[in-house]
Amino acid sequence: MGHNLTLTETLLDQLGAAAPPREGNDWEVGRLVLAPEFRSDVDALRRCLFLSLDYASANANVQNLYASCTHVLARLYRRFGFSSFAAGVPLAGTEKSYTLIRGHAPQVLNALAGGHASQ
Repeated sequence: MGHNLTLTETLLDQLGAAAPPREGNDWEVGRLVLAPEFRSDVDALRRCLFLSLDYASANANVQNLYASCTHVLARLYRRFGFSSFAAGVPLAGTEKSYTLIRGHAPQVLNALAGGHASQ
């Protein structure tokens, strides 16, 4: 983040002063593409996120994670240490609205580990 290239940054800009302060080491959690047969598997999502964040944390300074998602997915991401800070944020020029979530990377990694930290 920090280059105004992501959907989440666009939505954060719309929040103005209501948005949490951004730090130089904030990252956006983007799209995860899974084959249809794995999309309802929460453990597959957890494992993919764990592996990605574990790698990123070992190779870069990752402070906070942000994402834009549906309300339903925001509830799922709470299991992984994220919290919602804005709901129903409209994307200008579209009919779409998003929930914005944030998590402190070390806490999210810990929540995702779920016994997989050594793998």
